[in-house]
Amino acid sequence: MNNENQDIPVLIGHEGELDGQRWMLRQAVIVGRDAGCDIPIFDRQVSRRHARITPSPRGVILEDLGSKNGTHLNGKRISGPVTLNDGDVIHIALAQKFIFLSSDATLPMDFNPLTDTSDATRGRLYLDSRSRRVWVGETEILPPLSASQYLLLEALYAHQGQVVSRDALIAQVWGEESALLVSNQALDALIRRLRGRIAEIDPNHDYIITVRGHGLRLDNPPL
Repeated sequence: MNNENQDIPVLIGHEGELDGQRWMLRQAVIVGRDAGCDIPIFDRQVSRRHARITPSPRGVILEDLGSKNGTHLNGKRISGPVTLNDGDVIHIALAQKFIFLSSDATLPMDFNPLTDTSDATRGRLYLDSRSRRVWVGETEILPPLSASQYLLLEALYAHQGQVVSRDALIAQVWGEESALLVSNQALDALIRRLRGRIAEIDPNHDYIITVRGHGLRLDNPPL
């Protein structure tokens, strides 16, 4: 297998217009409103050259470039260069959130779940939480799921065959603090979109089962 990409840090868009997109951080990238930036965010809250993310021998460094509305790391505005840690959450102004991963995962880019025999109990749908990649059979879901779609599937995947309540799913996707503000209609819409993404690859099996009055469960048949 090709391990070329295993140790390259990755930035994943979470919410905002870049939700679900990912960038391999092989070199320094500029985030900003200018179309010439490596990661452009076309929002008035974002400065033309807002922040820089730089891989270095000391780790991956996040810097604000004198932006008007600031760059936040894990909820706190940064005032100088900071070193990123695995799982850190970056906010560019209030316009876009990113999740930083210290590498693109335990899995190489040419991983095939059908030929990997490390887990004999693996189902037809396979989720790698480290890289946030999802396969149905031997086909990876591309483009990647949005962050909210991924979080919903991850909650069901962690409890395969068990019913997960709607309240628990809402809290998993939107967070405990926001759960009371999220309607059942919003969850239903998210479920439909996730089912649609999976059905693009395997339209012959219903992976997400609604158990009326209780919640949902993942029906993940063996390979």
